[in-house]
Amino acid sequence: MTYTEVDSSMIDLVGYDEKEQVLEVRFINSGLTYRYYDVPKEKYEELMKASSKGSYMRGCIIDFYDYARVRGGKRRRW
Repeated sequence: MTYTEVDSSMIDLVGYDEKEQVLEVRFINSGLTYRYYDVPKEKYEELMKASSKGSYMRGCIIDFYDYARVRGGKRRRW
């Protein structure tokens, strides 16, 4: 999975595995990373192009896809 730092007040790092259709997002306030499952590549691309990545997450990803927390609250370098 390749990770990309993003300019957002809500998230700071996004990763996507096209083969597995897994999206990983690290949230700034908590430092927690969540993995979202069965996310189509188009949704990942739309997220990366969105002018407000936080709004896109709330409107199109969070509560729309199954997810799991994958990292603790400490900020980590990828």
